[in-house]
Amino acid sequence: MNSFRHRHRRVFRVFRLPVLALLITAAGCSSADDSASAAVPEPDAKATELCRNLDKVLPAKVDGERRRDPDPASALTAGWGSPAIILRCGVPQPPKMVDPKVAEGRDADAVAGGVNGVDWLMEKQGDGGYRFTTANRAAYVEVSVPEGVDSSGVLIDLASAVKKAIPEGIAS
Repeated sequence: MNSFRHRHRRVFRVFRLPVLALLITAAGCSSADDSASAAVPEPDAKATELCRNLDKVLPAKVDGERRRDPDPASALTAGWGSPAIILRCGVPQPPKMVDPKVAEGRDADAVAGGVNGVDWLMEKQGDGGYRFTTANRAAYVEVSVPEGVDSSGVLIDLASAVKKAIPEGIAS
């Protein structure tokens, strides 16, 4: 019986390191870190400058949520809360923005409208959330709002910063 205990301890020691490494790896890959990620747009120099100006005047809170920028860090992206409200500045014009069905009100998943002096294209997303993109501004600003978040509150909170940093005009 003594030799069995000795052998059992030796086997446990041999497997302890790989099991520990596996647990550390699994913990490192877990979703406990709920930080958001966002693709960083690649606009031209003019839009990049406007977007950097926007980043400087964005509110610390949107819809009551604190700012928590997504990864990778960039002046062209911002985020608030969890699940994250994500802003990306300098995105390309969305195809629905020039779709005649949207302009005529015949697209159930896309609607044009305005909030506090900023025009937006609203697109319903497959996950239940919404994506809003500014219209009639010198750079396109996209805001993704997760399902269950009051999108009107988000757009009201962002309108002042957009008006201050992104002048009216046509984005190139």
